[in-house]
Amino acid sequence: MSDTQTNKTWGGRFTETTDAFVAAFTASVEFDRRMYRQDIAGSIAHARMLARVGVLSESDCAAIIQGLEAIRSEIERGEFVWSVELEDVHMNIEARLTERIGIAGKRLHTGRSRNDQVATDLRLYLRDAIDAILAEIRRLLGGLTGLAMQEAGTIMPGFTHLQVAQPVTFGHHLLAWFEMLKRDYERLVDCRKRVNIMPLGAAALAGTSYPLDRDYTAQLLEFDAPSANSLDAVSDRDFAIEFTAAAAILMTHFSRMAEELVLWSSAQFAFIDLPDRFCTGSSIMPQKKNPDVPELVRGKTGRVNGHLVALLTLMKSQPLAYNKDNQEDKEPLFDAVDTVLGCVRAFGDLIPAIYPRRDNLLQAARRGFATATDLADYLVRKSIPFRDAHEIVGKVVRLGVETGRDLAEMTLAELQGFSPLIQNDVFTVLSLEGSVAARNVLGGTAPDRVREAAISAQTWLANLG
Repeated sequence: MSDTQTNKTWGGRFTETTDAFVAAFTASVEFDRRMYRQDIAGSIAHARMLARVGVLSESDCAAIIQGLEAIRSEIERGEFVWSVELEDVHMNIEARLTERIGIAGKRLHTGRSRNDQVATDLRLYLRDAIDAILAEIRRLLGGLTGLAMQEAGTIMPGFTHLQVAQPVTFGHHLLAWFEMLKRDYERLVDCRKRVNIMPLGAAALAGTSYPLDRDYTAQLLEFDAPSANSLDAVSDRDFAIEFTAAAAILMTHFSRMAEELVLWSSAQFAFIDLPDRFCTGSSIMPQKKNPDVPELVRGKTGRVNGHLVALLTLMKSQPLAYNKDNQEDKEPLFDAVDTVLGCVRAFGDLIPAIYPRRDNLLQAARRGFATATDLADYLVRKSIPFRDAHEIVGKVVRLGVETGRDLAEMTLAELQGFSPLIQNDVFTVLSLEGSVAARNVLGGTAPDRVREAAISAQTWLANLG
């Protein structure tokens, strides 16, 4: 074998250079370089800690920090030259640091490994990503509650099985979306707690013999605590899986919302108008106004679901500790972050701009015998057992189907033909306004309750800070 020295930073043990294809195949710099800010932040904290415990001189520490900050500026100006030969973001930055400041740059890696370095970078990156997503969800929820307050009394049909069930208000429906997204927000907040544990100091897998002050490094990087076990610290990717699971649930909620927006904006429903800026036209059909943003959000849900399965599959057979397989964790995680962030931003702009077509919503609620349950409840209050009341109302509905009339359009005499207990006050019950007003319980669709719920939601948001 050749005794030609490889130019890898780890090349001392090797006697020939890496095959060019293998170098490209195993490199991750094309996608992990997006973590450069986190990598530099982690290295600066590590250098400060090494100086604090006396492993690194103050002069070397100052040179390292100055060099890393200069490299960060190079990257942000687009002047940094990334090398596939150097494999990843960590080695690219370290090599450039040594090039800039000399031998002090080689001392930076004391007491750490790329194993704990990449785990730290990934956690820092995901923490930042979660914070950005949470901020966008708050913006979306603020727009949602404002629209819900505005439409607290706007009557629309509520559906089960996509069949008209009972009248609700548009504001009530919007607040159902709020509750879904509030849970998503809380899941991400909870997930962030487990992301915010610092692996740095675990080194390759067994810890290090250097007297590291891991608590100090964690404090510098604003981690809640250092990891408790070095083996687990470098091999754990639960935090990435948990985030992607939360992201998949969030995207499932978005997909359900998107489906309703697509349906509601269609000519067949005509419940809402979407602003032109969120839609596109057809290259051949001039009349078309396509709800592309909701459709694309609905479609992107599959990507995030797929990334969750990919990460679960990636980890399912890995022994402790670090394995090269884990290089494959980044692309699905990065794409899940990008997809969620893009979708929540899109909905944050779109949802508050929805224009409800109130007359159409009201007319749709008048179809499908939406107040049938109200009539059954009316009969129960007249001491008729609910099952008997249900049967009576079913017969009334059959008459409505046969004659093409809603319940409120029938005469008192016709209704009394089904039960003599029905009196003139029944028409208050059969009105849409009376129906929604009667649902005056906590969580109900009565307009006053919807306004209370919207105010409560706004208060919750305000308390988030």
